[in-house]
Amino acid sequence: MKIFTFDTTLRDGTQGESVSFSVDDKLLIAEKLDELGIDYIEGGWPGSNPKDKEFFERAKNMRLKHARLTAFGATRFAKNNLEEDPNIAALLAADTPVVSIFGKSWDFHVHRALGVNEEENLDLIGGTISYLKHHGREVVYDAEHFFDGYKANPAFALRTLEAAKSAGADVLCLCDTNGGTLPGQLVEIVQDVRSRFDGVIGFHGHNDSDVAVANTLLAVEAAGVTHVQGCINGYGERCGNANLVSIIANLQLKLHHETIGPEKLRMLGEVAKFIADLANLPLRRDQPFVGSSAFAHKGGVHVSAILKDAAMYEHVSPSAVGNRQRVLLSDLSGRGNISYKLKELGLASDALDDAARRELLQRLKLMEHEGYDFEAAEGTFELLVRQAMLPDFVPFDVIGYEVSTRLEVRRAGKLPGNDETVTTASVTLMVHGNVHSHTAVGEGPVHALDICLRQCLASIYPAITAVHLTDYKVRVLGTKVGTESKVRVLVEWTDHERTWATAGVSNNVVDASWRALVDALRLELIRLQPADKTGKTTRDYSWAV
Repeated sequence: MKIFTFDTTLRDGTQGESVSFSVDDKLLIAEKLDELGIDYIEGGWPGSNPKDKEFFERAKNMRLKHARLTAFGATRFAKNNLEEDPNIAALLAADTPVVSIFGKSWDFHVHRALGVNEEENLDLIGGTISYLKHHGREVVYDAEHFFDGYKANPAFALRTLEAAKSAGADVLCLCDTNGGTLPGQLVEIVQDVRSRFDGVIGFHGHNDSDVAVANTLLAVEAAGVTHVQGCINGYGERCGNANLVSIIANLQLKLHHETIGPEKLRMLGEVAKFIADLANLPLRRDQPFVGSSAFAHKGGVHVSAILKDAAMYEHVSPSAVGNRQRVLLSDLSGRGNISYKLKELGLASDALDDAARRELLQRLKLMEHEGYDFEAAEGTFELLVRQAMLPDFVPFDVIGYEVSTRLEVRRAGKLPGNDETVTTASVTLMVHGNVHSHTAVGEGPVHALDICLRQCLASIYPAITAVHLTDYKVRVLGTKVGTESKVRVLVEWTDHERTWATAGVSNNVVDASWRALVDALRLELIRLQPADKTGKTTRDYSWAV
């Protein structure tokens, strides 16, 4: 059965805390949603703010291939005639083929929010929809707070739907606006509506009870809903809207309904990440289907099983939703984890014998106990593997390093001036039996050490000059508080062809940073050894992988 998808990321999604899109962002997202195969894209409320008004003006030049752009608004204000209502005028000026209009279904809201009686509210609903239909618009009627209204006064809630249907609404969308309806209640109510109304019935759920996706799926499967609304990544006010990514994947893969089709379904991961990036928010690692942890395996028993058949611990194929399988390394790892990661590194299955693998596994568990995180720093794991394969290759030894920071106070009279800190580092290495030293001033201790380390190595290993630090993060570990705490430093690097991350752990943040710096460059140098000695790395390693 065809289930129509209605995305409200650009309207309801932007009401979520920390979610903000520019007009350019919204246009890019609309194009991406159209490419994904979404049926309706609700672009915003043109009568509410200048940003949405500009979006609809610029959207007139868009050439959507599949989706129908939708403008959102309210029924006319009780004090206004339809021809004079600015909200209605803005909806028509948006010139979209579809208008989504919301009206009050809960008598409590009718009296307290609108200050009108029930009959006047029914006239607002019917009159507004009839007027929009007269102007050639497809109308999606959003019955706001329908479930709360039905529970309080079912007869009146149903009369609001009758008013919308009689006026020509193309879709009656039942909204769980407060997100408080549980699945059992929802099915009973939607089934009652379905028994009374033909045509397209929709559902719009919020996640305040953490059941928005479940409610949406039940509305379809048990109650005959054929129009589903939601936001990509579950963005939205309070606890968010129903996550349209999960809804689509479940409808398509589990319930075998037609939504965007299996080919477009492979874009889900890409679209979820694209929109998260524009929102400047991290995509939840544990987000079902598309998060980086959705198909990540850590326990040794699990990894051993998926090496035989991934279906043992994966409910769908990761590639079906644009994701991939990952195996993590930790103190819970077994020999299967090591075998999997060797294959992922492009190394031969016999690159390490059984004794070497056991020793490597024990070292991983010990380092994890000390505070290392191999899920985040797979570059550190790769270094350990390659060192085990080439125990005689030592690119350099550290003799010592020193870091000093001084404050240069500059004051003009009694007013504070531009005080500056100046950091100087010195590094001494042993390379091929020769001592190499360098001193440099940097923007802080990590930068200064990075300069010194690479300068000491550049004359012997010129390729090291292509390696650059791209990200740096510090996390406090353990139970101690304040400056006595152990820290883990994660450093991300690139050589312009690939990225990798390394970790360092210490009670001293500078020392932890130094360890991560040294390991990153050791890894790059050991990679430069002939391929027949170390194998060839075929994957890109960053802590986001």
